Parts: sequence; C-alpha cells; structure tokens
Amino acid sequence: METPVRAARRQTRVEEWALVLAAAGIPHRVERDGAGFLLLVPDADAPQAQAALDAYDEEARAERHAAIAEQVSPRLAWAVGVAVAALLLAFFALTGPPAAGPRWFERGAASARLIMGGEPWRAVTALTLHVNAVHVAGNALATAVLLPAIVQRLGPGGGLWLVLLAGTVGNMLAAMVYDPRHVAVGASTATFGAIGILAALRLLPASAGARTRRKRWPVLAASLVLVAMLGTGPGADVLAHVLGLLAGGVLGLAAGALLRRPPGAPVQWSLVALAALAVVGCWRLALAAAVP
Repeated sequence: METPVRAARRQTRVEEWALVLAAAGIPHRVERDGAGFLLLVPDADAPQAQAALDAYDEEARAERHAAIAEQVSPRLAWAVGVAVAALLLAFFALTGPPAAGPRWFERGAASARLIMGGEPWRAVTALTLHVNAVHVAGNALATAVLLPAIVQRLGPGGGLWLVLLAGTVGNMLAAMVYDPRHVAVGASTATFGAIGILAALRLLPASAGARTRRKRWPVLAASLVLVAMLGTGPGADVLAHVLGLLAGGVLGLAAGALLRRPPGAPVQWSLVALAALAVVGCWRLALAAAVP
C-alpha cells in the first residue's frame, strides 16, 4: 500500500519533491490525480518521507528569508552610511569643538552625574558631539564603513535604529559604572555598537552545521582586532567602547533571532524618520533643560 505525502497542480513542483526523496533514498512515485499530481511513497516510508520534505521546506524558507534580507541594494546601503557620516561632519561644523561652542557641550555631553540625575537624553545627544576634527573624521569614516553592512541585513530604518540604540545603551551603562564626574562625547560608542551588531548577525547561523560553527571564530577575531585598532588609543574611552560593543552584540542577536525578514520599505523609511526625530527630540530636551 502507498500513502500520498504531497499533492500539487504543477508536475514540476511534485517532481521537485520527488528529487528530495530520491536524494534521501526513499522509494516513491508520481501519479496524476485529476487536475493535479500526487507524490506517493510506501506506507512504511511515509513518516521518513514527510520529515525529509518538511526539512527541505524549512531550508527553502530560510534561503528565501536570506534573499529578502539582501534586497537592500549595496548602493542604497552605502548611501545611508555616507549620509549619516556627512551629518556627523555637518553637525560638528555647527557646534565646533568645546572651546568654540561650549553651550552645546554643556547641554549635550554624556555627564554620568546628569544622565543618572534625570537627563537620560544626554546618552543620545553625546553621540553627535566631538572634541576636534580628527575625532569626528574618525567616527564619520567608521560609520560610513560599518553602517552599510547592517543596513543591507536589516534595512535602512532597522539598521539606523539598532546602531542608535547600541550607542545610547552603551552611554547609559557607562554612566552607571563611571564616577559621577565622568563626561564623554562622540559617536564611537555607536560605532563600536555597530561592530557588535555585525558580529552578532554574522554569528547567527543560517542553518546548523559544523561549517557554520567554524566560521564564527574569524568573526570574533576580526571584532577584537577592530576594537584594538579603533578603541584603545590614547584618550580613548575604552570602557564605553566595550559597553557599546556588548550592547550592539545583544541587540544584534535579538534582531537576528526575532526578525525572520526585515520590514518593508514603508516601515523602513518611517523608522528612518523616527530615528531622526528621536535625535532632534533629545536635543530639544537638552537645550530646554536648565543649565547644570
């Protein structure tokens, strides 16, 4: 006796399933059934055949999700990265260094005492301030290089929000552990968050297997090299960098695990607008607050 395990109107679809069973060594045959086709297997082989076909369907879904995730064109991804880098440079042209525009730094720097004392928006505004041209140029370059890869995986809105959240969480955590007198500025916490996000997304396997596990070590090694190159120089806020990296890693793992596929274009561009409004809103709160 035989059991039908799959049915379809198109013969090519049933033959595709038949190839899966042939590769698994399961006896089968295709039979026309009215307007469609049936894939039949011996009764004893039906559970094994169904399991093989279910595994094939799951792998095909994973491949489709991966393809969807890569639909953001490299040109658009790089455009987003360059645009954010340009905004960092443009804002530095407005604020200048601390000596030239102390009001911006008085209101927006990541003061541990003030963040913990009721001004959490400083964790965001501090990401947009830089002490000199070299400082902002380094962060702008890192943003232009790192952000496009995240945008290609999560879309422009998802990528921007995750990097912004990583930088913000990193600054908040730093405020919790630092001496209250500590003050910091710069987008480097967010750029290290981007490194953590990329490492986490790369570590998440598309499918199980030893080949995937072997690829994880180069990712970890590359992340450590980037940390050493970009974040441990003289005057670097190493703890904030590490906290940003860890925040990005956690957020990247969560996004990779929860988002089977990135949201569509309307949601993505809405998220871009909301990210911009969040930064502007934090600056409005900073400038409206009483001078500390």
